[in-house]
Amino acid sequence: MWTFFHKLASPPHFYDLAAKFIPWFGVIGAACVAYGAIAGLFYAPADYQQGDAFRIIYVHVPSAYLSMMAYMIMAVSAAIGLIWRIKLSHAVAAAAAPLGAWFTFLALMTGSIWGRPMWGTWWEWGDPRLTSELLMLFLYFGYMALRAAIDDTTKADKASAVLALVGAVNIPIIHFSVEWWSSLHQGATLVREGGPAIETGMLYPLLAMIFGFTFIFGALLLGRVRTEVLFRERRANWVRKLVLPEGDHA
Repeated sequence: MWTFFHKLASPPHFYDLAAKFIPWFGVIGAACVAYGAIAGLFYAPADYQQGDAFRIIYVHVPSAYLSMMAYMIMAVSAAIGLIWRIKLSHAVAAAAAPLGAWFTFLALMTGSIWGRPMWGTWWEWGDPRLTSELLMLFLYFGYMALRAAIDDTTKADKASAVLALVGAVNIPIIHFSVEWWSSLHQGATLVREGGPAIETGMLYPLLAMIFGFTFIFGALLLGRVRTEVLFRERRANWVRKLVLPEGDHA
């Protein structure tokens, strides 16, 4: 077990292993999204209160979930990099940040589009989940800006890792905000005591979209980490052998 994790922390080993997983993640993700989109948009019954407007959840819910998951990956990777000084962990954190920012933006945008007909407004500053989700977008921006502002990669890794860990406090705030404070958002629908509070015809497409988005995120993340590893290891012999034609390694 420990040998496996030790090998996984090796940049060349991870680079090769990630290349094998990316196509599988991409195909599985695309298949799940295709099923979820078709079933959710054309076959799921309309909601008795929201009508067809509820269908935006098939993009909004997976995006919101991944916005938090990406930040947790970034924070945990940053912590591993700080504690055990594994450079690959910092590469994972750096690669996850832009993806997390995009999913956070998509969650906010789709939520705003849904909120206009449902709440009568594009944005409600008094809603704790909205404001804490927006704060997470700014944390992503701050993390990326801090990394870009420091030329030394080692110093950038340490400084941005600290910021990522401090910002992780916002994750439970987002998740429990509807329980801790008065919110326009509804409570837990999928993971709750007594089972999901959603009709099965709506549930299965939603689960498919969540799984599909997750696998696509995994494929994108692995691809970005491979690029980050190449940049960080650009002076290593294994990268020179990978990039240069045979016989041109002198």
